Amino acid sequence: MSNLYTWLNDLVGTHQKKDRAVVREQNIAHAHKRYNRFNRFIRILGPGVVTGAADDDPSGIATYSQAGAIYGLRLLWMFPLMFPLLLAVQESCARIGAVTGDGLAAILKRHYSKKLLVGAVLLAAIANTVNIGADLGAMAATTRLLFPKAEYVSLSILFALVCVILQIFVPYRQYARFLKWLAIVLFAYPITAFLVREDWGSIFMHTFTPNFQINREMLYIMVGMLGTTISPYLFFWNTSEVVEDEVNEHRIGISSGIGKPVISRRFIRKIRLDTIAGMSLATISAWFIVIACAAVLNAHGITKIDNPQDAAAALEPLVHGFPNSGLIAKILFSVGIIGTGLLAVPVLAGSSSYAISEAFGIREGLYRKFGKARGFYGIIAIATLAGLIINFLGIDPIQALIFTAVFNAIAAVPLLFMIYRVGNNAEIMGEYKNSKWSNTGVLAAFLLMSIATLVLFASFIPGLH
Repeated sequence: MSNLYTWLNDLVGTHQKKDRAVVREQNIAHAHKRYNRFNRFIRILGPGVVTGAADDDPSGIATYSQAGAIYGLRLLWMFPLMFPLLLAVQESCARIGAVTGDGLAAILKRHYSKKLLVGAVLLAAIANTVNIGADLGAMAATTRLLFPKAEYVSLSILFALVCVILQIFVPYRQYARFLKWLAIVLFAYPITAFLVREDWGSIFMHTFTPNFQINREMLYIMVGMLGTTISPYLFFWNTSEVVEDEVNEHRIGISSGIGKPVISRRFIRKIRLDTIAGMSLATISAWFIVIACAAVLNAHGITKIDNPQDAAAALEPLVHGFPNSGLIAKILFSVGIIGTGLLAVPVLAGSSSYAISEAFGIREGLYRKFGKARGFYGIIAIATLAGLIINFLGIDPIQALIFTAVFNAIAAVPLLFMIYRVGNNAEIMGEYKNSKWSNTGVLAAFLLMSIATLVLFASFIPGLH
C-alpha cells in the first residue's frame, strides 16, 4: 500500500513539475512577445522623434514660457490648431525623403527652377543661422546661472565647438540614439504642471476655446509660437534624416551613389508612426511649458520673462521643500536648455548643410565619415560658427530667442508652399504622393502662417492698429 501511495505521489509531483514548467515557458513566451512588441516600437522611433525633440529647442522653450508668463492660459487653444498642421507638414517631408531618396534641395534642383532652389536654400540658411546664434546664447546665459563668473562669449564659443565636434566625430547611429534620450529633459515641465495643482477644467477649457481678444504684442507671441513649432529647419532635416535612416536599413545602395529607395506601404506606415510619436512629444511638451509658466509665473505676478532667472523660477514647485530649492530649479532649467540646445544646434547646422550640399552637388550625409564628406561637415562647422557671431552683437538672449521664432514663421511661408507642390507632384512621388489629408494640412499651415505674418506686419504700420 505504501508503495502505491509513493507511486501516486511521484506521479502527481511529476505532473505538477510539468505544469509548472509549461506555465513558466508560457510566461517566458508572453514576456518575450511583449518585449518584441516594445522593441519593435522603439526601433520605429527614429528621425521623427529626433525632429520632434529638436522642435522644443531653447527658442521654443523661451517662446512658450513667455506666452505662459504674459498671457497665462489664454494661448493654449493654439496647440490643438497647430498639432495637425505640424503633423501633416512633417509627415509630408518624411514621405518625400522616403520615396525619392533625396533631400528637399536636391529635389528642387532636379525638378524646379534655379530661382526657387536658391530662394529656398537661402531662406533656410538664414533662419537656421539666426536660430543657432540664439540657441548658443541661451545655453551660455543659462550656464551663467550656475557659474556667474564665467564669460558669456567664452561659453558660447565652448558650446559651438562641442556641437561641431559631436557631429563630425560621433557616428550617426550613436549620435541619433543620444539625441533621442536628450528629449527626457522636457519632462520637468509636465511634472511641475501637476505639482502646482492647477484647475484642469479651466486648462482644458482654454485649450479648446479660442481667445480672439488679440493685440499686437499677443500677435507677436502667437506668430512666434507658430514659427517655433512649424520651423523651416525641421523641413530639410526630417526629409534628409529619413534618407539617412534608409541608408542605415540598406534600403538605398551607396556603393555607386544614392539609388532609388526600396519602399512599401509598411515602411510608409512606420514613418507615419515615427512622425506621430515625435510631433506628439513636441506638442505635449510645449503645452505643458505654457501651463507650468502660467501657473508659477503669471499667477504670482511675473508677467514677463526678462532673463533666465525668471524662466528658471517656473520649475521651483518641482523642488519645493528641498534645501536651496532656487538653486536646484536653476540647475534643472539649465540642464533643460543645454540639453535641448545640444540637440537643436546640430540639427540646425545639419539642416543648412544638407540644403547647401544638395544645391551645389557636394557629397553629403551623416552616414559618411569626415574624410568622405569634408565639404558637408565643413558647412556644418561654418553654419555653427556663423550663428555664434550673433552673440558678439550684445543682443538680449531672451528677446533673441523669441525674435528667432518669429523669423522662422516668416521664412516658413514660401517653404510650406514648396513642400505642398513637391508632395503633391505625381512625377516625383508616384503612387506615394500625399493624401488629401496631408495636402489639406500642409496648405492650411501655409495659409495660416501667411495670414498671421501679414497681419503682424500690418500691425506695425502706423494708423492700421
